[in-house]
Amino acid sequence: MKQLFLIIIVAFTSFNSVAMIEPFARISGKIMDSQLQEPVPYATISLQDTEGNIITGTTSEEDGSFIIKKVKPGNYTLGIQFIGYNKFSKEIEITRNSGAMDLGVINLDPSVAEMDEVTVVAERSTIEQRIDRKIINVGKDLTTTGATASEIMNNVPSVNVDQDGNIALRGNSNVRILIDGKPTNMDPAQLLKQIPSTSIKKIELITNPSAKYNPEGMSGIINIVLHKNANNGFNGNLNTGLTYGENARVNGSLDLNYRQGKFNFYANLGSNFGKRQNINNINLVGRDAKQNLDMLNNNNSYIYKVGIDYFLDDNNTFSFYTNQNIFDGGLDATVSAIYLNTPSNNFDQFLNIDFESNNATYNFAFKHLFAKEGHEILFEADYNDYDGDEDFTANFSENASFNSYTEDVNEERGTLITNIDYTLPIGERSKFEAGAEARILNNEQDYNTNNPLAQDSDYNYERNIYSLYSTFGQTYEKFSYQIGARLEHFDIDAEVYGENIFSDDYITLYPSGYFNYTPNEKNTYQVSYSRRIDRPSLSQISPVRQISTPTITVLGNPDLQPQFTNSIEFNYTRNLKNGSFTGGVFFRNINDNINQLIEEDPSDPASLFISFANFDDTNAYGVELSSNYKFTEWWSANGSFELYQQTQSGVVGSDFVEVDNTVYTARINNSFSVTEDLTLQLFGFYRGPSQELQFKNEDVFFANIGGRYSFLDNKATVSLNFNDVFGTQEYKFSTTRPYEQNGVFKSEFQNVYVGFSYRFGGNNAKKLKRKQRDNDEAQGGGMF
Repeated sequence: MKQLFLIIIVAFTSFNSVAMIEPFARISGKIMDSQLQEPVPYATISLQDTEGNIITGTTSEEDGSFIIKKVKPGNYTLGIQFIGYNKFSKEIEITRNSGAMDLGVINLDPSVAEMDEVTVVAERSTIEQRIDRKIINVGKDLTTTGATASEIMNNVPSVNVDQDGNIALRGNSNVRILIDGKPTNMDPAQLLKQIPSTSIKKIELITNPSAKYNPEGMSGIINIVLHKNANNGFNGNLNTGLTYGENARVNGSLDLNYRQGKFNFYANLGSNFGKRQNINNINLVGRDAKQNLDMLNNNNSYIYKVGIDYFLDDNNTFSFYTNQNIFDGGLDATVSAIYLNTPSNNFDQFLNIDFESNNATYNFAFKHLFAKEGHEILFEADYNDYDGDEDFTANFSENASFNSYTEDVNEERGTLITNIDYTLPIGERSKFEAGAEARILNNEQDYNTNNPLAQDSDYNYERNIYSLYSTFGQTYEKFSYQIGARLEHFDIDAEVYGENIFSDDYITLYPSGYFNYTPNEKNTYQVSYSRRIDRPSLSQISPVRQISTPTITVLGNPDLQPQFTNSIEFNYTRNLKNGSFTGGVFFRNINDNINQLIEEDPSDPASLFISFANFDDTNAYGVELSSNYKFTEWWSANGSFELYQQTQSGVVGSDFVEVDNTVYTARINNSFSVTEDLTLQLFGFYRGPSQELQFKNEDVFFANIGGRYSFLDNKATVSLNFNDVFGTQEYKFSTTRPYEQNGVFKSEFQNVYVGFSYRFGGNNAKKLKRKQRDNDEAQGGGMF
């Protein structure tokens, strides 16, 4: 019996008194790009006295506006700077009668190095450190390094991609992937392979999400924001590319926008199709055997986003968009089992998989602005519908002791998310936010097979999450803070053929807090805390026996419980004359750690059982260093270094195993401007060796080189990339648990990519200020 509940969150209050010993003034203005006449958000504004000491400062809002409050009488220098623009300064005199001083529109001139492509995509990717997230504004140095979102993720600080395309944030794969701020019912690894890199506007890394966000995912949230512009008239951007290794793959995207009067229409169309070969060779040393796996993927995917904004008046906006992901693909593979001492037992398994899916998202939003600036309410409804069908056929060579079999899996998932968010400014320094959210998911999986070692199943999974949240924050001259809490009611029921095999029901509180200190325009310090949860996935609790190869059996654990994580981190940002630097450390305490059980199959010593269980509490910590620097007029670079450590525990075979996994990663992306139109790139990546519960992974290194040439008044660009120059990108592993084995995984990492982009239409109008939930960011922090 599902329960309705009433939740009360204690409102946060604060008392603030300031002794007024003399009159103060306030300085306001609006910062615009002098070429485009578009707002410049998040620019750094500082106020210096006659001796050059920084007295106070702030950052510009999304519409370019800023306000500096409580300025004492005196003579000052107002300074404004933002990466990609020339610095601006202005002498200001404040008297006792100045009152409110409006400086009007302040135009910033783009620096010479940044003027060429500032209208569409910046030449260099920039990184911003906000109070609750790190934002990577994707530039051409990233979009030309790979054709898909999955391929450019290894270029993003704190993110790693394994050989199967699975994403890890800060060394942990328990990360939540959002598209435009919304969850998706598709497998993230598969989805990221479908999205063209040229469709991505920015990537947000939210490692300690506030109470406003749902608390799923130990390591946080990766939010991928797709392009959408709001320039007047008709305009767009066309991108296409060819990747060629052993096989050819083609990708393309088209961004279109038309804005007139009260309407703004936009569309983003993307496609990615072609073949890719993967090879996996395993030496079963402890069994005197080998297993070779040769796979050929042939995938066709299409993704498009279409939307409309209707500006009823200055205070009311209606918006609707839909994301559609259509996938049609397959896999042909040969698994060869080779027995060194008894060749007569050798056999081959021939696998064929046909897979089709349609993943559709529909989003509606209404936003109302009250008379007071910053006072607003947002209602949003989002529905995601997924329908996937997988046909699997396994045939064996004549000498095999296995019978051929087929499997058919049909899966339908529907997710409804509704939320209401309310923001109330309190005085000049404080802000209160509150909201409610409901997330309702229904999953139906129908599994049919003629494999005698498996069984048919009709699996239904229902999950309901209802939550309320509240946050309160204050901003002072040099520091700001935000505290909040989210209260969630969670219930779940899982059935096989109508029989309940798993259920859970609980209420949990998830607090969060941030403290930001900015003593001057160059330095920013930040401390944050949050509590998060990792709930068992469908596959981890499903009791249905699934066999992927003759030597592996995967079985879920219906008794698996969620694991909770308490996370605290510290970040430091330093703005330099020609760039910026950031450093950070984090610590996680993980309760009821979920990990794998790996055991030998008693009926076949060469086969393994893989399942899951809760183990003891564990800790994880890490260090991250990143920098963005322009060494000369012709050379700039982005670099990062990360070090992560975590103790893992589990059962392998009949032994309880505990391992300390320490892994470090370094990457650097160099950009060289040969002429105004020609730029060269050099990217290097290194990840040190690591140890998981069962496997030891060797280190990985690869390097990419490329270039791009702009022409037709910078409206067109041609890109050429050579990836994995030295052919070193392969993934080697070894283990002695439960028996000795080693192997290597290789794909078509070494390839050549040729891309073309063309921009057309107008680009000089004011952009829409629509602060949706998927772009909701607390102000604070500095540029990185």
